[in-house]
Amino acid sequence: MNGRATTILHKAAPVAMTMGDPSGIGPEIALKAWLANHQSGAQFFLIADPAHIERLARRSGLAVPVQTIDEAGLRGALAHIFPKALPVLPVGSAVTGEPGIVSAQDARPTIASIEKAVELVASGAASAMVTNPITKDALYQSGFAHPGHTEFLAELAERYFGVHVRSVMMLWCDELAVVPVTIHISLQKVLSNLTRELIVETARITAHDLRTKFGIAKPRLAISGLNPHAGENGSMGSEDRDIIAPAIADLRADGILARGPLPADTMFHASARRTYDAAICMYHDQALIPIKTIAFDSGVNVTLGLPFVRTSPDHGTAYDIAGKGIARADSLLAALTLAARLAGAPMDKAA
Repeated sequence: MNGRATTILHKAAPVAMTMGDPSGIGPEIALKAWLANHQSGAQFFLIADPAHIERLARRSGLAVPVQTIDEAGLRGALAHIFPKALPVLPVGSAVTGEPGIVSAQDARPTIASIEKAVELVASGAASAMVTNPITKDALYQSGFAHPGHTEFLAELAERYFGVHVRSVMMLWCDELAVVPVTIHISLQKVLSNLTRELIVETARITAHDLRTKFGIAKPRLAISGLNPHAGENGSMGSEDRDIIAPAIADLRADGILARGPLPADTMFHASARRTYDAAICMYHDQALIPIKTIAFDSGVNVTLGLPFVRTSPDHGTAYDIAGKGIARADSLLAALTLAARLAGAPMDKAA
């Protein structure tokens, strides 16, 4: 990608940040993001329980003033508040959990934070949303019916924007963008789930969002093979020849600049990365190993296919270090910066 993401929307609205699982590191890294950003970065507000955020700041020894805001003050007043204090929009219920301890009682405010962020983006009060990590087990105990964040966001897109979407996960850093066609399934199931149609749909959504959100006029897609050496014309597996190659032909017929299937072991060195804007990979680790090797602390999860900009840090709740004051905010800061850049969110004057 080489940092070519450009601002194509122009909204004078800040970024909405969800609190994520309040027992994980999300609230802590949100505090650290404000410390790193309030004088020279993207303006954002946190949707959370202000009392919980204040307690966590004191507990973590972080000198972050917290100011409760309401929706009416998001547009005008936030520009004056953000340099001096972290603006927190109340989520509507109290957070009771402790750092590092899974709490189903906090599922309701966790879910409400996500819903409110989408609602505010739909209304124009926020330009984009950045989501902190959630723990699905805690949400499932409260009746949460979605496999994860992205599926829930797809439902909210239909609710607030009136559009049916299929979401696609892209992992992004300045040096590389990767999209897995199949995600959280076993390698054995990859073989039965990988279809020509799925590859084409995933690549089309990727190309569309690279154009409309990243401002790349003619996105170049590198399509990986599935088997070693991209199958060696069937001698190491027929999927590359019979499924992936026809999908690439379909994409080219659509006018999309797609090439492959390419051997995955030679796609990710520096000179190869300069030849494409995104790599479409056949399964989870094929995509995530290279980007986490390159940008373990600063990779960003971008949800493609949505009618709004959503980014997230590329890590989980990290219960083992929650509340200890040692969590790093690098990936959240990268997610915030990218969201603001894509959506045209305001930057502090010192930026």
